Amino acid sequence: MKKRFLVLAATVLIGAAACGGGDGEAGGKPAGHDMPGHDMGGMSAGTAAKGDHNDQDVMFAQMMIPHHRQAVQMSKVVAAGSGDAEVKRLAARIERAQAPEIQTMTGWLKQWGAGERPAAGGQMPGMDHGAGMPGMMSDAQMKKFSGLKGAALDERFLTMMIEHHEGAVTMAGDELSKGANGPAKTLAQAIVTTQRTEIATMRSMLKK
Repeated sequence: MKKRFLVLAATVLIGAAACGGGDGEAGGKPAGHDMPGHDMGGMSAGTAAKGDHNDQDVMFAQMMIPHHRQAVQMSKVVAAGSGDAEVKRLAARIERAQAPEIQTMTGWLKQWGAGERPAAGGQMPGMDHGAGMPGMMSDAQMKKFSGLKGAALDERFLTMMIEHHEGAVTMAGDELSKGANGPAKTLAQAIVTTQRTEIATMRSMLKK
């Protein structure tokens, strides 16, 4: 009986060692890191290692958040005022992609102890609701854009969104070359890939 007890105890201890990782880990990998279709440098889309970042990573998030917000706002204007189903589908796709990315980057800034706006020394000259960032419209331009309807709105949306996407690709390129945070660089690469494809699509739509 004593021998059987010792064997059982040893089996339990071995099983615990194999299954235990502590702090939500299993099999040596943090829980939630194997999400299908996501590769955020070994982390879920909403997390980033607090110490594994530099000033470029912070600036990337601080600039891309308002840049994405304007794209979402533009897409909402199209949803309300466009008469072209293809343009509306494109706008909806842009909104679906960029709204969650805003949440992800906002979460990173909180983890890094940074605000959503650049520090005084990092503020870009001539900032007007983000104007001065590549491809971004000023408040006055957005107000005029929001008043358009139909074909005029569609043409303006495609023209301005091409510039907007080109600006995002430029900022994402800076992150890829100068950033240190894995998830941020993964997002930057996704932005480059997706938005270059959408730029080509929008140029084709403008030719029709």
